[in-house]
Amino acid sequence: MGNVASVANMLRHIRADEAIITRDPDVIRGADRVILPGVGSFQTGMQNLAEFGLIDALTDAAFVRRVPILGICLGMQLLTRSSEEGQLPGLGWLDALTVRFQFEQDTGLKIPHMGWSYVRPSRANVLLADGERERFYFVHAYHVICANKKDVIGVANYGFEFACAVNRDNVFGVQFHPEKSHRYGMSLLRKFASL
Repeated sequence: MGNVASVANMLRHIRADEAIITRDPDVIRGADRVILPGVGSFQTGMQNLAEFGLIDALTDAAFVRRVPILGICLGMQLLTRSSEEGQLPGLGWLDALTVRFQFEQDTGLKIPHMGWSYVRPSRANVLLADGERERFYFVHAYHVICANKKDVIGVANYGFEFACAVNRDNVFGVQFHPEKSHRYGMSLLRKFASL
């Protein structure tokens, strides 16, 4: 939902020309890498995955064929067990919950968190530059809380430090939008495409 064309444009820009936009489960079953982008509500995102018969194909890709999978924004949130934004369960690939930002009025912080924020790697990983603070573009009202802190590979700050990049084995997720994040986004997508 939402940012599929922008992701495809950025992939073409970095010369990942083999990228295909699809909702065909058979195409996903044959993919050697999968990006699950999304903008919108958790509930609608999970409904769409179920309606198009994608949950089994995605789960097969992640856990049977073990291809690299990258969830972007809502796509990262869908990797969790559930969200405060809906009643449907998430994919449950990460032991994590998706919760809404909540701030006192006097903080002046608005929801959604929108704009550029620095991301700090919280452990060594293949997507984020080691030891370098990179800037990425965010638009989100919800964030992910991981039960296992080892699943968190990057953090950002908006009122408090929150997980904005996750990884468990071949499954990755980023809360920010690499397709809108210029050179840092291009670098991250190149690294993912090379996995």
